[in-house]
Amino acid sequence: MYEQKTKETDQSVVEFIENVDSPKKREDAYKLLDIFSQATGFAAKMWGPSIIGFGSYHYKYKSGHEGDAPLVGFSPRKAKISLYFAPGDPERAELLQHFGKHTTGAACVYINKLADVDVDVLKQLINKSTEFLLKTYPQE
Repeated sequence: MYEQKTKETDQSVVEFIENVDSPKKREDAYKLLDIFSQATGFAAKMWGPSIIGFGSYHYKYKSGHEGDAPLVGFSPRKAKISLYFAPGDPERAELLQHFGKHTTGAACVYINKLADVDVDVLKQLINKSTEFLLKTYPQE
């Protein structure tokens, strides 16, 4: 049976941010914490050892694989800051064109620092991703 690796934990979000090595990344993490909290209305929770997530949803794929994940989140990693948005949201690509300096992966958007991006577009990405996931995976 498959066991989901990234689960919500009771680890302290503030404690995690305080242990980020780079003072600039730590400062950005606190700013992101405020932005994500205000945009979603959800309290921040740790998911696994390094993802700060907001809200959650339960997904179930046609393959039968299912689990829980944060609606949106971020992680201040050593190399870059990872931002987690809904991978299937059709509006994401359009918004990213106006976001600022970033790169993308399958489900992540990577930034070097918060100053590189438009915070208003970040808030839109957070809101659209949250709306998309709640519509795609309605809570029962």
